This record gives sequence, structure tokens and C-alpha cells, in this order.
Amino acid sequence: MWSSSDELSDMLMNASGSTGEKMWRMPLVEEYKEMLKGSISDLKNIGGREAGSITAALFLQEFVKSTPWAHIDIAGTAYPGKLGKASGYGVRTLYKMVSDLSEKAK
Repeated sequence: MWSSSDELSDMLMNASGSTGEKMWRMPLVEEYKEMLKGSISDLKNIGGREAGSITAALFLQEFVKSTPWAHIDIAGTAYPGKLGKASGYGVRTLYKMVSDLSEKAK
């Protein structure tokens, strides 16, 4: 998980711990932005297979600016093994985080 916000990251990590969906925060390494430079455009939306998760996070960062955000990479866990159906990874964590926020707001 990549995030621009310590608070949002902490909320996701707490929710992830409660649901058992393993998640950890990764650093937003600026050097990977080079992979997003386009030959026709200023910016392309995919950096390459070698660093797809972090370049997706860095791409997102270009557009959200001051809004706290998080990128949870679910591609590798979406279809585990040969089950033929989606795992739903991340849904429980996001539901728990939103539920916790709702309880705080009451």
C-alpha cells in the first residue's frame, strides 16, 4: 500500500490488522517517476511491468495533489491459484476502515 497520508495509512493498517488481510506501507520512491515519462505525452499511465505497483501510485499522486490518498495493489492477489474466482482481497479492510470512520462520526 502506498499513501500520501500517515493518518490514512494508519487507518488502513489498523483495519487490515483487524481483518487479517496482510498489508504494509511501501515508500513512494521518486526515482520511479522516470518510468512514467511519455514519448508522445508528458506522462503515461503505466510505467512498466517491473515496477507496476509503485508507478501506479506515483501516477495517482500526480492528479490528487493535496487530497490524502492510498493505492492498494490488488492485482497479484485478485485471482489466487486456479480457483477461477476472485479473492475479494481488500474489500474487508476497506469495509472495516469505513465502518470505523462511521462509528467515530456518531
